[in-house]
Formats: sequence, structure tokens, C-alpha cells
Amino acid sequence: MTLHSYSGKARAFRTLHESSGCFLMPNAWDAGSARMLSAAGFLALGTTSAGIAYALGRPDGCGRVSREEMMDAVHLIAGAVSIPVSADLESGLADDAQGVATTIRLARDAGVVGANIEDATGDSSKPFLYDLPEAADRIRAAVEAGGPDFTLTARSDACMLGGSEALSEAVQRCAAYFEAGASCVFVPGLRGAGDIARLVRESPGPVSVVMGLSGSPMTQTELRHLGVRRVSTGGSLARAALGMVQRAAIKMMTEGSFDYAAGQIPDAELCQLFASSDDQVRHRIAVHHHL
Repeated sequence: MTLHSYSGKARAFRTLHESSGCFLMPNAWDAGSARMLSAAGFLALGTTSAGIAYALGRPDGCGRVSREEMMDAVHLIAGAVSIPVSADLESGLADDAQGVATTIRLARDAGVVGANIEDATGDSSKPFLYDLPEAADRIRAAVEAGGPDFTLTARSDACMLGGSEALSEAVQRCAAYFEAGASCVFVPGLRGAGDIARLVRESPGPVSVVMGLSGSPMTQTELRHLGVRRVSTGGSLARAALGMVQRAAIKMMTEGSFDYAAGQIPDAELCQLFASSDDQVRHRIAVHHHL
């Protein structure tokens, strides 16, 4: 079995979650960003639904990108690299559990070996979160559709609501999602080390956290000491890239200045990177690091 086979990538991704360490899984929004991140040596990548929406010129949020458009983007990202890719599929891009299962099957066909499904409805006409039994059914359907080699991450947005009982509800929901078969859980909105430590302590399986947000100064080493298994970056890299474009645009308009160009990667370097296979680039960088 090689890493190039689907089963090889799936097993490699699952092994990262079963180890005792803490691995970093940055999030790409297109094939180019995926190649750049893979070349840096990361062992796995996630996609970012927010970044994919931004690349289409749309706001982040459930329903802003169709399932077909999301799968097209996921397919391009997964096909651009030789390492495992997990897809951010929001609330499953579907209204019911059967639709979530269909989304997972399409994601597998697109080449990803994992995905996260959240319990927020994404519909302002409904409660913010699915009722726990329904949310668990949606996770169960996703797990069954993905099969035994697929790593399903259950995301709970309970802490996004705030309130004194938010973390307790998130812990309860995560336990139910593990019982439904999830391989990992992810809770955005945690308020520092104490919340993270409690979630890790009370979860029967691996916990993922997101960094790169405003007010998230913790390092990977600190998170490892708290017992976190996986760290992602969400849409923060895409927002940072767009932030550079915005700053450059303002300076061009107001000052006629082009000093943004000082930080660009030379065309020849980018062309060489993108003309090489993903494995060739990773090998070349690995050799350089050992010199």
C-alpha cells in the first residue's frame, strides 16, 4: 500500500489521529495554496469552506456555495497534492441525514479521506443548532457513508452561542458524536487553555482546535501539552492572503506605491514548483532542510 492510493492516504490520516502527538493541518482554498502548503512539509491538509467562498467572491456561510461547486473545489485541492486531505463540508450541504450521506459519498469520490460536519443549521429561520438527536443522526449517517477508512470529524458550534453552559453543552454533544461513530471532534469558540483542557479531558477521542484567529496566541507546543491531537487554521490563511491584496490595493490607489512586490515569490520559482510533481517538491525541500 502506498500513500498515493486512497487507502494509503486514508490510513496515514487515521494514524495521525491515533498517535500521541499533535499534528498541524493547515487549510487550503484552491489547488495553488494546497501545493504551497504541501511543499512546506505538512503531513495533511484541510480545505476551508470560507476560503473557497472567498475565492468565488462570496461571503462565508452555509448555502453560499452549492454542493456541486464545493465538490469541484475539493476535487481540485485533493488532486493537487499527494498527502491526505480532509474537507470542510459545513453542515453537510444538505437538509437531512440522507443528504449528508450523499455529500460524504461525493466527497470520497472527490478524493478526500476525511471531512468535518457541523451541528449548526446555517438557517436563520431555524434554531442555531440542530437538536442533539438529529445532529447525532446526521453524524451517524456521515460515518456510515464514509466507511471504515474515512475520518469523520464532528464539529459542534455550541460555544459560538456563548453563555455559562455553552462548554457543558459542547462536551455533551461531542460525547454523543463519538458514540455516533465520529473519529474526532472540533469545537470553535473555546475561550483559552482551560476550556481546551476540559474538552480534551472529557472527550473519549481526539480533539481538534483551530488557530490563526484573532486572540489565538497559543503555540502548537502548548496545545500538545493540553492533549490536543490536531490543529487547523480554518479560513485564516485565506483571509491573510486577501488582507495583503487589500493593503496593496489601498497603497496603489492612495500612494501610487508598488512596494507590495517586495514580498512576492519570483515567477520562475513558482513555475518550477507548480511544474514539478508534489512528491518531487516535497523531496527537494526535505533534502534542503537536512543540508
